[in-house]
Amino acid sequence: MRIGELAALVGVTTRAIRHYHHVGLLPEPARRANGYRAYGVRDAVLLARVRRLTELGLSLEEVRDVLADDAGRDLADVLEELDADLARQEAEIHERRRRLAVLLAAPPGEVEPVSPALAALLAKAPATASPAAAKDREHLTLLDAAGGAGEELYAALGPLAADPAVLVLYERLDELADAAVTDPRIPGLVADLVAAVHDELFAAVPADAATTAGEGFKQALLAEYAPAQAEVVRQVMEAFMERGRG
Repeated sequence: MRIGELAALVGVTTRAIRHYHHVGLLPEPARRANGYRAYGVRDAVLLARVRRLTELGLSLEEVRDVLADDAGRDLADVLEELDADLARQEAEIHERRRRLAVLLAAPPGEVEPVSPALAALLAKAPATASPAAAKDREHLTLLDAAGGAGEELYAALGPLAADPAVLVLYERLDELADAAVTDPRIPGLVADLVAAVHDELFAAVPADAATTAGEGFKQALLAEYAPAQAEVVRQVMEAFMERGRG
């Protein structure tokens, strides 16, 4: 058989056959006097096996191992590895589709590329136009993307997110947008913000959260706020660090 006849018989392209020759997967056959390759039935059988193995998802290197003599790997071992890899891919695809389903179920205009746990948490929060609340949402989204929060923390945040009284705290922080860092409203707001974080929620926060974030992140976070607001946030952070040491 000529290469075109072999390709048609097995159902591959002549280019694939030449590539298999190039990488040493398919032995070069003898050539006729005119220089054309002359393929036999054994070549067709071998090529058909290569095709079947690649269709199963084996790489050419894995196919070479399977086709090798004593030094080769057993086909069953290779297929078991392939099956395990496909199972992992299947699980990953299932999880991605689950996350997409949560996003697609969100009201128009409220779709955020976040984890299902954070999406469920954000859905509990009352609608608000508070700039401070919007910042908190952004910070949670960042924490979520960085993998710094888990379902335990989101579950603990649930009651707080759904509490309408929290909106009042956000509004009080918004009111400090043009205030001085010596504004007398700051101490009271700091105390109320700290008190709003119940023990279960505080316990759900990773113990090394402050250390992991680093001083650079802390300064960048404070820079997001007006001076008086930043002072509130700074004092709240210090209160939580002290609480963690206690």
